[in-house]
Amino acid sequence: MTQSGQTMTCNERSTSKESRVYFLDNLRTAVIFLVVLYHAGGVYEASGMWASFWIVDDPSTNNLSGLLNIVLDIFMMPTMFFISGYLVPASLQSKRGRTFIIAKFRRLILPWIIAVLTLIPLYKVIFLFSRNLPQESWTTYFHWSNGIWSQNWLWFLPVLFLFNVLYLLFSKVKIRIPNISLKGAVLGAFLIGLVCSVGMDMLGLRGWTKSGLLDFQNERLLIHFMFFLLGALCFRLKVFDGKPGSKMLYHIVNSIAWIPITVYIFFLLYPWFRPGKFIVSEILDRLILWFNYQLSLFCLVYAMIETFRRYLDKPGKLRNELNKNSYYVYIIHVIVIGGIALFMLKTTMPSLWKFPILTASTYVISNLTVSFFSTLKLLIWKGRFQNEA
Repeated sequence: MTQSGQTMTCNERSTSKESRVYFLDNLRTAVIFLVVLYHAGGVYEASGMWASFWIVDDPSTNNLSGLLNIVLDIFMMPTMFFISGYLVPASLQSKRGRTFIIAKFRRLILPWIIAVLTLIPLYKVIFLFSRNLPQESWTTYFHWSNGIWSQNWLWFLPVLFLFNVLYLLFSKVKIRIPNISLKGAVLGAFLIGLVCSVGMDMLGLRGWTKSGLLDFQNERLLIHFMFFLLGALCFRLKVFDGKPGSKMLYHIVNSIAWIPITVYIFFLLYPWFRPGKFIVSEILDRLILWFNYQLSLFCLVYAMIETFRRYLDKPGKLRNELNKNSYYVYIIHVIVIGGIALFMLKTTMPSLWKFPILTASTYVISNLTVSFFSTLKLLIWKGRFQNEA
């Protein structure tokens, strides 16, 4: 597609127990699992929207995958950017200017370079093989020339790096609104996101911009940056330092969130069933669509954060291991999905069985792979240290 002053991509956290915000660690782990669920669903979704570009397109499909992916697509990435943004103020306090950029480059861009030069070519190999298509010239296997999927799921890394750079620049030139409240910031982000999405849609700019360095969804790029900044603001305002207060808002949001989600899905899918027709009018349909998208987004992100803050704010051996692995699980999981989905492609098993099996097996195998190489790396370093001693 994100912690206790920690990004989805970073394990740079303080060793001080008091500085840890465990529920954000656990939330990041959960979001990574949802990303795996989302991408596994792409193999079996029934609308055909994923068929032209996704790593494996299984002819056995179901409607559940597509509907679930619509909901997951609303809030997964904003949640990841929120948690990523929560890290930035603390990171800037410990790493200034050039050191900060170098650290982020090593953590985000170097793995991205390795991944786009290895995993993206492997993606195309699996893509062609799963469709019984011949392999092509090796020069077409890289993200700048493949013409279909570009960076695919790896787009998150350079965009997150860009957001970190922008935050550093803002801090240098003192671009900030003094004494802004969290409520004011949330309202501002809501309105900015609504205007951006509606404007992009009305201007015909809805969709993806893809280049050698940056891939981003036009109507959501600014929304993602707003959530990144909201995360940073929550850190500065010490929103999570105290215990959670009244549950009234939490219960209200959980009770009504289904309404904007349902309206959003209805207005999103209506043009697919009745091309050229409108429920109210073209302009009003788009306003209703994006207003309910924004409302669903804020409800779901809030519900996720508050649920983990209230009920999952504790460490654990398994949770810590999953959290430690999550960055690299994100990087490799699509290729693991491709391998397992390819294996199940010819089976007669219903897609409603394949879908959860693919999700669970991908998540487990990805974590085991990352843990294995992490342990191997640690053993190599220990052996080198002992030899030098």
